[in-house]
Amino acid sequence: MHLYGQVPFRKLPVVGSKAQDNFRDTLIKKKFGRAAGELMLAELIPWTFDRYVANKDYARISWKTVGHNLNPGSWTWDNDPFQTNQFGHPYHGGMFYSAFRSNGYSFWQSVPATAAGSYLWETFAENQAPAPNDFINTSFGGIVLGEMTYRFSNKIVNNRQRGFKRQAQEVLGFLVNPMNGLNRLLDGKWGKVYGNPKDRDSTHISAELDIGLRNVNTSGSKSLPTSGRFGWYGRARLLYGDPAEDLKSPFSNIAVTAEFGQDDSTNVNVISVYGSLAGWDISLKDNIRNLLILSANYDYIHNQAFFYGGQSVKFNMLSEYRLSKRLKINTSFGAGPILLAAIPDPYLFKGRNYDYGPGFAINGGGTISIFDKIFYGINYRGGWVITVNGNNSHYFLHTFSSELSYMFIKGFSICAEPGYFRLEGNYKNHPDVDKTYPYLRFSTRYSVNF
Repeated sequence: MHLYGQVPFRKLPVVGSKAQDNFRDTLIKKKFGRAAGELMLAELIPWTFDRYVANKDYARISWKTVGHNLNPGSWTWDNDPFQTNQFGHPYHGGMFYSAFRSNGYSFWQSVPATAAGSYLWETFAENQAPAPNDFINTSFGGIVLGEMTYRFSNKIVNNRQRGFKRQAQEVLGFLVNPMNGLNRLLDGKWGKVYGNPKDRDSTHISAELDIGLRNVNTSGSKSLPTSGRFGWYGRARLLYGDPAEDLKSPFSNIAVTAEFGQDDSTNVNVISVYGSLAGWDISLKDNIRNLLILSANYDYIHNQAFFYGGQSVKFNMLSEYRLSKRLKINTSFGAGPILLAAIPDPYLFKGRNYDYGPGFAINGGGTISIFDKIFYGINYRGGWVITVNGNNSHYFLHTFSSELSYMFIKGFSICAEPGYFRLEGNYKNHPDVDKTYPYLRFSTRYSVNF
């Protein structure tokens, strides 16, 4: 549903230089043997840990379990915890993807490896029956997270840098995408000064970091939470590339939102990734820019009031209106299928507190910029999901937010954001659910361009 995912046209400054495919897929030698070996390492290392360190029962495999899992009729939905299914599996899939991506293969050439890695894990690494939700989450989510982390990992490292700063870049790049960092070591690139400044990815990155307080009303009241306990939170937003450049290159434009803070359920509350797959410039006037973008989206939301996880593909209309030097308006509208979503179910299904299903997502919003100092934005994200595994039901989910910010000095702003989540669950065998969770946030923001 892409509830939290920002679309690229917003108040973040974007420098209009042409984004480069700095990885030069056609010039990098493909290493199939090493890529396949690393994919197998991504299978064996987690399985070995699960089996001999964590002593997990599902890791006790045999030829009997493998034979059972090879039967297409054995597939069934699983009941693993929300965090495992909606974040753990996509992250693991990113390793399968990166094994090939960081060994010379293009975006589209690395896609089948992700699906193959997911199938091998489901069939050979667990004694549980293969699960369609795991296969979808690992494959599609792995592609989105894998390409995002691969590009950011390469962007972090400056091959002309020396000394401690260079080593710090290499370590950070390794943490962002371990497969890419491993192959830099194997190729002798780690710490080596080579190439020239033009060889480095010149794609611009805009970033925002918010630190502040938030409160969510979980009492069932629809009023904003003006009292009660406010907890600290942080939010990082990254925008890679200009959406108007390199329109035909997958993930030439990426938007990432990560939110964390004091919470009753988990410290990581949001991970949302938007990656462009293809785009078309349909601008008609110089002062009005219109782009039609096909995107792949990954969303993970988990806080004390609400949780949601899913992947979607959407068509997005992004528009920028430069009315004058002092006034600018950005708008975004999007719609597309939800491939699979995990939706909260208070009635439980075989002990699981969420249902699975596909659906359809929509979004719309806009931002007004005055003097590049005062910004007001309003956004809506919504979706409909029909349950295919869970209690007989269908859902409507909504999130609405508005934000007012003022940049008091260059790069620093103060912000206020009210909003709410709403879940409407319609059940055949249980009473319907209609819950609203208003929230309120105050923060200080730092904005920077790289």
